[in-house]
Amino acid sequence: MTYNLVHRTVYEYAQPGTVSHHAARVEPRRLPHQTVENFSLNIGPLPAILKSRGDFFGNQVCGFSIQEIHRRLEITATSRVTVAAITPPAPALSPDWEDVVKLFSDPVSPEVVEPYQFVFDSPLIRVSPELADYARKSFAAEAPLLVAVAGLNRRIFDDFKFDPVATTVATPLEEVLEKRAGVCQDFAHLAVACLRSLGLPARYVSGYLRTRPPEGRPRLVGADASHAWFAVFCPDVGWVDFDPTNNVLPAEEHITVAFGRDYSDVSPVAGIITGVGAHEVKVSVDVEALDGLK
Repeated sequence: MTYNLVHRTVYEYAQPGTVSHHAARVEPRRLPHQTVENFSLNIGPLPAILKSRGDFFGNQVCGFSIQEIHRRLEITATSRVTVAAITPPAPALSPDWEDVVKLFSDPVSPEVVEPYQFVFDSPLIRVSPELADYARKSFAAEAPLLVAVAGLNRRIFDDFKFDPVATTVATPLEEVLEKRAGVCQDFAHLAVACLRSLGLPARYVSGYLRTRPPEGRPRLVGADASHAWFAVFCPDVGWVDFDPTNNVLPAEEHITVAFGRDYSDVSPVAGIITGVGAHEVKVSVDVEALDGLK
């Protein structure tokens, strides 16, 4: 499936800003199943300094500085991406989850050093006995890892209500667990925290999800949104993605932009600015399928 993607972020400031420094992670990743045919980033006002690089996790990040008085900042990322079909691994053939936990107990072998970093706490995720207890209901003794993770994915989908006003970026997981409500970011964080609380490596994934309009309704340009899901490391298979918001394994309709320990590693736009006072942020995302399935 091939997509045209447009991700636009606009900041409106109450007072003029003088200097601002930002980092944007909005360029889709190049993966075995995902090809980025083209990408462009337009920023206004024109930055005095702009530099792109790969971050620690291999995500593309564009750092830029605005060094003139401005009351508005607009960042528009435009991409064309092709996502190929993925043959999912057979869950029942994955190793028992307890055996995977043992792989990540000190000392670890060189073969699993990379995923080992995703076992630990991160800025927005803390392991806890409560999260481990919630996860264990899906992790029976000697259960194959991917069977157990699929069960956790399904339980989060069943147990939690999607509610865009129930949480904010700063809402702690304990509150999400208590409210049983949140958004895709919360559900991805919850799944990652549950797996890490059991000693399993899990990472946070950000990207886009192709959405379909209701029957008989036109597709609304710019009405899509960023999405988030998680991945677990499975020996002899690699990273396997799961989407707890929709209870699916991400496939051709999920476009990956970045991954890291949690949202703080993959925030689409982050930065600092001087002298603006209050500000308003508007974000629009458009995911247009080009393969005759609009």
